[in-house]
Amino acid sequence: MIKNYLRTLFRNFAKSKAYSLINVTGLSIGMAAALLIIVWIQNELSMERIHEKEDRIYVMYNRDTGPDGNRWAWGNTPKILAPTLKADYPEVEDAVRINNMTFLFTVGDKNFNSRGAFTDSGFFNVFSFPLIKGDPATALADGHNIVLTEQFAKTLFGNADAMGQTIRIDSNRNVTVTGILKDLPNNTLLAFDYLLPWEHLERLGWNDTHWGNNSVNTYTLLKPGASQAAFDRKIRTITIDHTKETASASTTEVFTQPLSRYYLYNKSEDGRLVAGNLVTVRLFMVLAAFILLIACINFMNLSTARSERRAKEVGIRKVVGVSKTLLITQFLIESILLSIFSFLVALLIVQLSLGGFNQLVGKALFIPYGDPFFWLFVTGFILITGLVAGSYPAFYLSSFNPISVLKGTFKKENALIAPRKVLVTIQFTFAIILIIATIIVYRQIQHGLNRDTGYDRENMVYLFYQGDMDKHYAAIKNELLTGGAATSVSLSANPITQQWSDSWGFHWEGSTKADEKLDFVRLGTDADFTKTFGIELVAGRDIDVYKFPTDSMAILLNEAAVKAMRLKNPVGTRIKWVDGTEYFHVVGVIKDFILQSPFEQTISPMMINGPAGYSPYILHVKLNADNSTADNLARMEKIFKAYNPQYPFEYVFVDENYAEKFKSAERSGKLAGLFALLTIVISCLGLFGLAAYMAESRTKEIGVRKVLGASIWSVTQLLSKDFLKLVMFSFVIASPIAWYAMNKWLASYSYRIDIEWWVFAMTGILAAAIALLTVSWQAIKAALANPVDSLRDE
Repeated sequence: MIKNYLRTLFRNFAKSKAYSLINVTGLSIGMAAALLIIVWIQNELSMERIHEKEDRIYVMYNRDTGPDGNRWAWGNTPKILAPTLKADYPEVEDAVRINNMTFLFTVGDKNFNSRGAFTDSGFFNVFSFPLIKGDPATALADGHNIVLTEQFAKTLFGNADAMGQTIRIDSNRNVTVTGILKDLPNNTLLAFDYLLPWEHLERLGWNDTHWGNNSVNTYTLLKPGASQAAFDRKIRTITIDHTKETASASTTEVFTQPLSRYYLYNKSEDGRLVAGNLVTVRLFMVLAAFILLIACINFMNLSTARSERRAKEVGIRKVVGVSKTLLITQFLIESILLSIFSFLVALLIVQLSLGGFNQLVGKALFIPYGDPFFWLFVTGFILITGLVAGSYPAFYLSSFNPISVLKGTFKKENALIAPRKVLVTIQFTFAIILIIATIIVYRQIQHGLNRDTGYDRENMVYLFYQGDMDKHYAAIKNELLTGGAATSVSLSANPITQQWSDSWGFHWEGSTKADEKLDFVRLGTDADFTKTFGIELVAGRDIDVYKFPTDSMAILLNEAAVKAMRLKNPVGTRIKWVDGTEYFHVVGVIKDFILQSPFEQTISPMMINGPAGYSPYILHVKLNADNSTADNLARMEKIFKAYNPQYPFEYVFVDENYAEKFKSAERSGKLAGLFALLTIVISCLGLFGLAAYMAESRTKEIGVRKVLGASIWSVTQLLSKDFLKLVMFSFVIASPIAWYAMNKWLASYSYRIDIEWWVFAMTGILAAAIALLTVSWQAIKAALANPVDSLRDE
């Protein structure tokens, strides 16, 4: 029977090559797009679900209430939390901390910076990252050990065995390789090239027991059978209990988040973690379903439009006794067979486009050909597509009356109008929604890009402050300035484009108890902060520890801080920690500038401290605009090689780093644009085939009209106007849906555009133009045909 169905399918394919090719192409593109999205969705849903004990692993979170009464939650925790949980709570099997860092690695004549993490010895007990070599129980047991990823081991030692090898870190400390870790999978948030034991961090003097220093991520493994709810009740006040006898008593609560929900439920809302990334995943699920549906609609439209071609076949089969059920089965099997062929083409498209798609989404996705569950999914995917695409044609074609068909009186055009209109309308409705979404996302990105940052990021680079830079900083700065490579140089605690630190718990004259919860973004500087970054000084002066030694305890406030602190004359104000350990004095006020997201309307209160209030990590250099960038960088490299020869000369352009803030929104815009284009292509393929068939079925009518004097324009208009009406009706349906969806999307940005009417008008004109271009070619071709040819057999 299947052999017979295949023969029938290929016969019909050969009879109508153009229509069949359009059908397969549209279905293949739709299946390929859906498959790419599904692979991405699968990766998102499997994030951190790769660990054997995943159901017992929890991420530790803090929760507190700000002076405005709003609660917020954050995932950075004190270093002391993990050992306290492990020691004092019997339901805890293990607890590990992860603290990211970058170190210089030296092996032979190779030296370069690489990212890694400090962690506790129980890391491999909590997480199921497999070691290729080494013992998981002892690999991180000693402070002189190091575990490398497989790829990083090859980078350092090539094809030689890395186990037992000695590596020099940060130019002055040696460690021994005690483990080789299989490269991290693409569905984990952890990112490192190596792991160092926590004991190594302690030897560097970087450990502390302050409950208010939230600087690491903590993961807890509960014992089998332990209740998360009961554990949360016990640990809720752990920070409060350990600080209540101190001057800096905390009100911060602690709670857990299951590791399996860590990525998807990442949005803080009133102190609770709610769906964040999961919302995006759900949107893409809908997107995949609609793109596939649009491709299936093409199949339905073209199959039903060509119904007369198979009407006699159906009539004869019914006369010889074939039941309606068997006919439905035949057409569904044909549809599934066509779906299988289309899927093979789609798989080829996916394989060819996967590299570009990975760049677009920032992932390393792949097709898991070796996974039996993938092929089980593929089987279901093909069956569902085939059944959806073939359902309407199967029931429609099998309903023909054999007597009418064989008499030649079969005519279903009027009955077909309504279903076909609905299907075409659905296609273009979705296409128009995506076009509107693409335009609005693009405009929102431009809105953020055009926003005044409050500082000058042009001709500026930053470098990590490492090695011998501290010893030779004065000489390096002097040579950068006198050598003409730079016009200004300044140290800071973090890049001007990123927030690395914030603090609360300050007191000043006139402050209240509630003000102790006022959160300040914190930076640091030695001198020339406003000069280097081009930030406007509103009052007072800049910090300069070389000219004013007491500026080591100085502070610059931004305007947002002055307003939040209710200071009328901020310069000279003394600020201290609530425990009274340190006093700072305000020397100046600067205009607000954007350190966090450019899409946030409100700029946070900010403190820029002198050197006593921060550790220098970053060196900012304002390049000399009179020279070329290449010339400035060459001069800089020569200076840094002279004073810091063991470290590679690595730098980051500030404007490029600032552009990273737009990556997520740009990715959304590119994806919306890509799928809008695919949707339009699929819809136009169907429209093209449908228009070709309509022109073919009305050949004699067009011939009569031309004989009676109809112009080419009037015939073209006749064939085009119905399709144009459908597109405009789609626009009417799509506009309010698009407005609602994009309004919801924009609501996540406090600094956002307004949705303007011209976006919809332009989209409507564009959709109409696309439809007309698609249909007109067939309409004009039909209008130009010689009526003698079409009427010869009458």
